[in-house]
Amino acid sequence: MILAVTMNPSVDISYPVDRFKFDDVNRVETVRKTAGGKGLNVARVISQMEDEVLATGVLGGTIGDYIVQELNESNIPNDFLRIEKESRNCIAILHEGMQTEILESGPTLSKEEGTAFLEKFECLLTTASLVTISGSLPKGLPTHFYRKMVEISCNKEKPVIVDSSGEELKQVLKHEKKPFAIKPNIAELSQLLGFEAEAGNIDMKQTLNHEIFKGIEWIVVSMGDKGAFVRHGDDYYQVTIPKIDVINPVGSGDATVAGLAVALNRNQTVESVLKTAMTTGMLNAMEAVTGFVNIRKLKKYYDCVKVKKID
Repeated sequence: MILAVTMNPSVDISYPVDRFKFDDVNRVETVRKTAGGKGLNVARVISQMEDEVLATGVLGGTIGDYIVQELNESNIPNDFLRIEKESRNCIAILHEGMQTEILESGPTLSKEEGTAFLEKFECLLTTASLVTISGSLPKGLPTHFYRKMVEISCNKEKPVIVDSSGEELKQVLKHEKKPFAIKPNIAELSQLLGFEAEAGNIDMKQTLNHEIFKGIEWIVVSMGDKGAFVRHGDDYYQVTIPKIDVINPVGSGDATVAGLAVALNRNQTVESVLKTAMTTGMLNAMEAVTGFVNIRKLKKYYDCVKVKKID
């Protein structure tokens, strides 16, 4: 079973309007509300791939109730730490080909609530075979919180995929207990290292040889329509993807993590792991709904992904 963690989930609300009027009334006829957060997108895609998954994290209030209801209706098993504080809404206003977002920061967790989640997390690990940790931390938790989660997982010999950024990711990588895999994009890689990461093969090999990455089995650097550059152990791979009609790229990174998790959990070959991860990312971008892949198209696009080992 894959344990998918979302520490700061939300209800994502989409308001499509023909023309957004400032300082005036904007009426919306069609509203879409979904259980949101990077880890929930991961859990949703894993479920669509028919792998066993359990979504966890921290939820509260009526918004938290709605998220659980949405997950239950989608037949996604879940077990969250419930708190009294209200979880957050994230609003996207779609207007004139643009997207204006209003993102609530979410609840501020106490030290005691953080400790309670770590205890719950350790219990849930007993039935997990692999863990994904996605997104940002809620306010109140220290930046080394993910590092603690990785340490707990490593002590129980459970591989962890971390998809985060900034100081939270840096804290994870600086610790002696390492995640099994990370999935930064070029911008997150540059932010992490403090210099502009270049996309060329030679430059990327040098970049991923940085001391901070020592001990990490898989580093998958997502590069949008250019595919990915990957370090697996001491080997390097360039992964290229076919041209696709992109409808909604939001959540494609999460879908990539889901494909990566499923393939690793199934002990697939290196080539199959990379092709599966890239394919699920593509399939998400081809759909209007975030965190959705059409599994019937998987083989078609899987066969179009090319994996080349770089000497």
